[in-house]
Amino acid sequence: MHYVIVDVETTGGSPKQSKITEIAMYKYDGTQIIDELVSLINPEQPIPEFIVRLTGITNPMVAEAPKFYELAKEILSFCEGCVFVAHNVGFDYGMLRHEFKSLGYDFRFPHLCTVRAARFVIPGYDSYSLGKLAASLGIPIDGRHRAGGDALATAKIFDLMYHKDPNNLASFIQHEINPKKVNPKLSIDAIDELPTKAGVYRFYDEFNHLIYIGKSKNIKKRVEQHLRNNSTHKGEIMMQEIARIEHELTGSELIAMLLESELIKTHKPKFNRQLRKSIFTYGLYDEPDDQGYLTLKVGLTSKSSAAPITYFNSRKEAHDFIKIRGDQFGLCQKINGVYPTKDACFHYSIKQCAGACIGIEPLDEYNEKVSQMIRAMSYEEDSFYIIDKGRSKMERSIIWIERGTYRGHGYAPFHFNSSSPEYWKRFVQLKDENRDIRSIINLYLRKGTGFKLVRL
Repeated sequence: MHYVIVDVETTGGSPKQSKITEIAMYKYDGTQIIDELVSLINPEQPIPEFIVRLTGITNPMVAEAPKFYELAKEILSFCEGCVFVAHNVGFDYGMLRHEFKSLGYDFRFPHLCTVRAARFVIPGYDSYSLGKLAASLGIPIDGRHRAGGDALATAKIFDLMYHKDPNNLASFIQHEINPKKVNPKLSIDAIDELPTKAGVYRFYDEFNHLIYIGKSKNIKKRVEQHLRNNSTHKGEIMMQEIARIEHELTGSELIAMLLESELIKTHKPKFNRQLRKSIFTYGLYDEPDDQGYLTLKVGLTSKSSAAPITYFNSRKEAHDFIKIRGDQFGLCQKINGVYPTKDACFHYSIKQCAGACIGIEPLDEYNEKVSQMIRAMSYEEDSFYIIDKGRSKMERSIIWIERGTYRGHGYAPFHFNSSSPEYWKRFVQLKDENRDIRSIINLYLRKGTGFKLVRL
């Protein structure tokens, strides 16, 4: 397999409004660079001054350079049979797709993002921006913010990752949607226009029946995954039935989750039936052991008549949560089943457990720590707002909890918090609460990052 490692310089940050001023492409065969294509390009529009300062590419420099259409055939030939690789591939690939689209050609190649791949294949770096990652790896960039220098640095990073873990690196290759495998009425161009932001999406069949509702932090990426999903029979059938797609931005991932749950319950799409049955199938329960110490156990909610402390999507998620939160509150690993042993748990040996595992920690003191952890997880009787991302930079999302009950959500202008929280409820659209809603909010609050809590 061959790879073409690409970097482009442009007149701006938007593929729809910008044009390419320089392109660099290096062909890599898994061992070395075997070919290159580097050229300035006349963008046929003025280069803004701030771009000139960033790249050093001036209007006089590109005045006599070839226009994109004059290089298009050579670029296509260079990419043939290759995987398209770039650092933040969405931008470079998107720019080329848009340039080719203006010429009436649908430019599509399997592509790979070295930012995403590097975080997995070579983890542990403070930053994965091209300049900082290259510096951390000891890779010099001769000509930062010029296509040749940036593409060559990307090629060296890719070579490092390729030789470190080629199998996992290959797993990051994103294959394009095959128009022959989707419904002929579905517009592939419409997929390209989907936002890369958080929200809810809806799939309709050719008879305009709503067949699936989903949510994602990146609507476009998630929809494309559906349209490539031929790994399951259900996925293959749904992929062939999708004839139209609608979406609704939410800004907040939490509001996307709440809205998805509400819409699924209202419309009951046929491909969501499995989801409705399986959502939050595991619960966390507390019960005393033979000595009276409260243990935290995971169980199927369908097999218990007791109300769980909180819900989880999987048993692993629940066990990971018990370990992390148990350590935070000084709970015993042995009692909670994290460290199976007949003797004292490991944390007792390093003085992070007070000895409940061997019966020397007072029962009431230990059980109070369990109760403290449970209270910290619950918003029973609490009143607060969750302030999160809005649908644009000019607004924020608000989720209102009043005395432990979800009241609704809405959006407010960016500077709304200059007024008293008592007045914020006017931005909220009132909603009903149910078990799934409480579970979704608890799940989100457990993350503890990315939002602000304003208590009343």
